[in-house]
Amino acid sequence: MAIIHIPTQLRTLTGGVEHVEVPGGTLRQVIAGLDAAYPGMAERLLRDDSLSPSLAVSVDGAFTNRGLLASVGPNSEVYFLPAIGGG
Repeated sequence: MAIIHIPTQLRTLTGGVEHVEVPGGTLRQVIAGLDAAYPGMAERLLRDDSLSPSLAVSVDGAFTNRGLLASVGPNSEVYFLPAIGGG
């Protein structure tokens, strides 16, 4: 199962847990698994059936722009990070 690193601002939903293991082959499936285990997680990570624009996602050390279709392997590490904007 993939290891999901929970950002500090979402740990209130996990009871303070910093990382969890969740099955799923895509980011959409991983978020569904997170939400099943920790209700409210999807509401914080998604906007209108897309990844929230305030987040960036790293899978196995690489940032992805595939959104919810990003592939997640059984031994992947997934990080949800605040998106950084600039101009």
